[in-house]
Amino acid sequence: MPAALRWLAVLFALWCVCGEAESKRNYKCPSGCSCSKETIICIGTTQIPRTVPNDITSLSIVNGSIAEIAEGIFSLMPFLHLLLVNANSLTMIKDDAFYGLSHLEYLFIEGNKIQTITKNALRGLRALTYLSLANNRMRFLPRDLFFDLDSLMELDLRGNSFQCSCENKWLMTWLKNTNATVSDVPCAGPNDMKGKRLNDVPIPPGECTSTDFVRHQSIPIQSLSGDIFSFKEDIFVALAAPNSNSCVIMEWDHIEMNFRKFDNITGKSVVGCKSVLIENHVLIIVTQLFGGSHIYKFDEQQNKFIKFQTMEVFNISKPNDMEVIKIDGDLYFLIVDSSKAGMSTLYKWKDQPDRNETGFYSYQFLHEWFRDTDAEFVEVDGKSYLILASRSQPPVIYLWNKSTLKFIHHGEIPDVDDVVAVKAFWVEGELYLALACYIGDSKVLKWANKQFTEVLALPSRGAMILQPFTFADRQYLALGSDYSFTQIYLWDSETKTFHKFKDIYVQSPRSFTVVTTDRRSFIFSSSLKGKSIVFEHIFVDLSL
Repeated sequence: MPAALRWLAVLFALWCVCGEAESKRNYKCPSGCSCSKETIICIGTTQIPRTVPNDITSLSIVNGSIAEIAEGIFSLMPFLHLLLVNANSLTMIKDDAFYGLSHLEYLFIEGNKIQTITKNALRGLRALTYLSLANNRMRFLPRDLFFDLDSLMELDLRGNSFQCSCENKWLMTWLKNTNATVSDVPCAGPNDMKGKRLNDVPIPPGECTSTDFVRHQSIPIQSLSGDIFSFKEDIFVALAAPNSNSCVIMEWDHIEMNFRKFDNITGKSVVGCKSVLIENHVLIIVTQLFGGSHIYKFDEQQNKFIKFQTMEVFNISKPNDMEVIKIDGDLYFLIVDSSKAGMSTLYKWKDQPDRNETGFYSYQFLHEWFRDTDAEFVEVDGKSYLILASRSQPPVIYLWNKSTLKFIHHGEIPDVDDVVAVKAFWVEGELYLALACYIGDSKVLKWANKQFTEVLALPSRGAMILQPFTFADRQYLALGSDYSFTQIYLWDSETKTFHKFKDIYVQSPRSFTVVTTDRRSFIFSSSLKGKSIVFEHIFVDLSL
């Protein structure tokens, strides 16, 4: 016999037994219902009775067209011990649907079309011992749905389509730990879980944790680069701001939890700001178009940066990037030149006050006539390499010669053209290169057998940056373009490749730099044509 017919037979028997007592009552039974001394049974009704006598302890509504249970609709029935709303048209149960039923012991909500139950739908049912939500259309239950059910002894969840996924992680854990008797709940999905019991499915630690990037601060400065540095336990960022002809130094405010302006180094056509920490001193290298680049040093007495050195830039016309390099204890930095007649130049730190030589001085000229766009220094297999990218030819690799203490031409990376940025990163002990290409696909290359080989191509019209960065154990790539949203890719350890993760919006992004402070993690994104944006990296519990 079908479940609905069984319930009708039981309810009819109850009505017959109590019929004589009912005839002695002197109150009006709700329309569409049959009443006895302690019981009301409504079959085929369209609404829930608003009030019932205080001595009614059982209310059953069957085969009706009840579409929702409004908040507090049972508040005038405080003495109910049993409530049954079966085979109606309920699609969801809202917060405080059973408000006022502090003595309710048995609750049946079976054979409806319920897909959603809100977190506080069962709030206040502390006396409930038996609950049935069988034969509905539920796939997930909200976290801590049963929190208030202190007296629960039996729970029936059969006949639903529960997914054995992160959203039900809390339920899987609750089923393993509850003292209540619960019907077997089979997994309806995903496919590899079908047939297993919900409370038998293991959830590995971290399996249900994801991440997100949320906007934290908007800074009204247009910038070509953002260089993060630490000094005396404080965090700073140096922004190359060509529109304001300055290098803006910002400091992290630990109280307000954002960046605020600290100093402003003015210049002419500033295109680069790069920090160098030497012993207890901070230097800022400020590059400008067509000569006149300088190095500034922080003066603690004046609490600002003052000019320290005017640089030798005879072969530098259009500085495009700076790279700080340390080899065998010696400190260098490279200025990448993007002009046709210029040469990328390596500078070496000298500290010889007796010769009046304290500062960075030109040491080696590299890659003449090639309009270099970016450089990256990598150490692998016990050797030091310098990679120079150019829009006019494939990236060139230089090898550090330990005898001459100079970089020598080593080779090139074939089949990659129009590279505007090159970044190196390590994943699971292996070296990769991220090459941003303005025209065509950007590339991810892997170092193997003493050479770089392409492993991934990313469509990237107008790309100016393909920046790798890491938070905790998660490796990301940010692909920034002048014509679309920035695309964030996440490394997948199983497939050993990157997959699209999220889009964020930064207008004409030029750099993405990691900032970790106050136990929080951020990424600082510079923008050439809009506001620089700070995004916070947060963890998201998918089981909530």
